[in-house]
Amino acid sequence: MTLLSHQLELLSPARDADIGIAAIHHGADAVYIGGPGFGARAAAGNSLADIERLCREAHRFNSRIFITLNTILRDDELAPARQLAWDVYHAGADALIVQDMGLLELDLPPIQLHASTQTDIRTPEKARFMQDVGFSQIVLARELTLAQIQAIHQVMDPAKAQLEFFVHGALCVAYSGQCYISHAHTGRSANRGDCSQACRLPYQVTDAQGRFVAHDKHVLSMKDNNQSDNLAALVDAGIRSFKIEGRYKDLAYVKNITGHYRRLLDGLIESGSAYTRASSGKTTLFFTPDPNQNFNREFTDYFVQGRQEDIGAFDTPKNPGQAIGWVTAMNLEDNWVELETASPDTELHNGDGLCYYDLQKELVGLPINRAEALKVQRWRVHPKDPLAGLKDLRKGVEVNRNRDMNWVRLLEKKSSDRRLGVWVRLTETESTPVQTTFELTLTDEDGHQGQARLSLKPELARDAVKNEQSLREHLCKFGNTPFEPLSVDCQLSQAWFLPASLLNPLRREALSALSEARQQAYARPVRLQPLNPPAPYPEDSLSYLANVFNQSAHAFYAKHGVKVIDAAYEAHEEIGEVSLMITKHCVRFSLSLCPKQAKGVTGVQGTVKAEPLTLINGKEKLTLRFDCKPCEMHVVGKIKKAVLQAAQAQPLTFYRTRPEAQAAH
Repeated sequence: MTLLSHQLELLSPARDADIGIAAIHHGADAVYIGGPGFGARAAAGNSLADIERLCREAHRFNSRIFITLNTILRDDELAPARQLAWDVYHAGADALIVQDMGLLELDLPPIQLHASTQTDIRTPEKARFMQDVGFSQIVLARELTLAQIQAIHQVMDPAKAQLEFFVHGALCVAYSGQCYISHAHTGRSANRGDCSQACRLPYQVTDAQGRFVAHDKHVLSMKDNNQSDNLAALVDAGIRSFKIEGRYKDLAYVKNITGHYRRLLDGLIESGSAYTRASSGKTTLFFTPDPNQNFNREFTDYFVQGRQEDIGAFDTPKNPGQAIGWVTAMNLEDNWVELETASPDTELHNGDGLCYYDLQKELVGLPINRAEALKVQRWRVHPKDPLAGLKDLRKGVEVNRNRDMNWVRLLEKKSSDRRLGVWVRLTETESTPVQTTFELTLTDEDGHQGQARLSLKPELARDAVKNEQSLREHLCKFGNTPFEPLSVDCQLSQAWFLPASLLNPLRREALSALSEARQQAYARPVRLQPLNPPAPYPEDSLSYLANVFNQSAHAFYAKHGVKVIDAAYEAHEEIGEVSLMITKHCVRFSLSLCPKQAKGVTGVQGTVKAEPLTLINGKEKLTLRFDCKPCEMHVVGKIKKAVLQAAQAQPLTFYRTRPEAQAAH
């Protein structure tokens, strides 16, 4: 079931198999999940038994399961990674999401390969290369504009590979695969699934003269991605797989956000477009999705529509929630707060999470034990914590809600149903005075059939109308199966009476046969074969930014014409100051200090320069350098001695130039 150019795929995350199954039931065409190891979320692994269970449920609906094998690997990890690839293939997985090119040099199973966003695909040349070496789905960098996506789409062969793009969730501020701060400061490598998230910390920002530009601001923390308004434009630009971030996220998040994008994509498909969904069945939601209800740092569409000024969550990396009202009164002794809500429709509940900003614009939590309605738009809430300890809480402060217990309870229940449409037909196949044979044929929306036969001595019903009504009712009792009847066609010569005691097993047998037919017909995606001779890599030299961490990856790039290959940063060959992060986000721009912003401004033009800035968090210092031609920012620093001393990395013997050929003996 390879993704075709006329299909739109909704791709959801799963921390575990149960969440993955919920994603399928809420409309996911595919799910990506970690296997037992080597996924880029160190704490989100799953057993082979769970992978198999998830695959079995997904394949009922022609949904696909992708396994994240997207960390860079040491030489001693290649064999276990190869074994894992075979194990998840035997468990039924449909594709591997890969970062390390060393895997392509191994004896992998015939499983489809997808290029991880960690491979940092920003150019048509890189994307085409990935297709030419055997990747059937290419996950593009989150920083791309519609025009850049379109340019990549134009060089791809839609019969071989499709483009995938993140449409929702947390944003890494760095180009994926191009951040080494975590490893340099803690020894925990983001490229090996163990990021310490230095980007979410508060920093002092100072200029070249040591003057403060910003104080305790989370200047590397991005708002969350939300492309809800750009889906049609992304389709036009060439995106076919729409990916939701969040393999650490909980069940409620996956249900809600999957349901949200399912509705949007279905609306796009049903609007008369030439596109179809990438899997089968119809999803019915028992709630109205709302992305604002889940944890978010407020939303941005990032760079899709060009550079924006409001992409950062600089005040807090926490969830600010939605504004609901203001403090009108407080009682420290009895520990209650009275609120006026902005809308008469707002209801507060026991256990809701409220919050507000203190005078330093830091978010302060205000979880409540009990909420009492006083009158319309007036509430008295009893906080969990003593009011005396809540900083700057006072009359007039605006209050947000970042956890609605009513919403939480709603998504704890069964919140969706996914069914495959089936046409039901009952016919007579043979008839004699002593015996009539009836055949029940179930045909699903994908054309698969299940049949069952019943022979009995014919007997006419006393009431033909009631008999047909009862007949149809029993034939449509699909119960807990994934099927639902679309229509019932009874082609009978007479009003034969068929007792329920015989109809029910007939229906169950036909449903079982249909399920078996679907299972037998499911075809996993085919592995794309690489070009031969090997496609040349777009560059002939690679720095540490290429993340080459094993001899197999080195051999891959050498085979594709790269002459100079540096080892990955994790190999500790780069011990001086280097770019620890490369990002499209620009702190100078966000603080209105960009030279391009100053162009044409009287009295300012020519006085603002892209001089370095310094980030300070405690004893940690990082330098910001600005490369204005590609409009990128580099966060510069060096690896800590403690990390080098604690490292047990295997030595790599890559050569910066080709070694001389050894004379034959």
